[in-house]
Amino acid sequence: MIRYALRCEQGHDFDGWFRSSDAFDTMRSAGHVACTRCGSATVEKTLMAPSVPAKSAAKPAGNPVETALAALRQQVEANSDYVGLKFADEARAMHEGRTASRAIHGEARPEEARKLIEDGVPVAPLPFIPRQKTN
Repeated sequence: MIRYALRCEQGHDFDGWFRSSDAFDTMRSAGHVACTRCGSATVEKTLMAPSVPAKSAAKPAGNPVETALAALRQQVEANSDYVGLKFADEARAMHEGRTASRAIHGEARPEEARKLIEDGVPVAPLPFIPRQKTN
């Protein structure tokens, strides 16, 4: 996993974790990398110092970040319903009381996510792409 320091067009700084440099480029090109504050999909990498552990601090086999992400994915998938590209509609309907509240996860375009946040709908991005495909 690679941690990048990122900045959106509005100047908001945030971090993102990616499987590789190519994964970052692919996700950004597809519009899946967005500012955590304003939802802007115009995001660039910024300068950052690499994290190089000393030999004595070398970690044993097994990446703890990957382990934590796998555990989070398992928890989310086991305890929520995947609603695919209907995420924004489902989250808004629950927030407005038009449907019963339940734990959901899915996909939303950056502008949809930004609108949900602006309207006070409690949502948060997940650090992984859902396994399910809607098409």
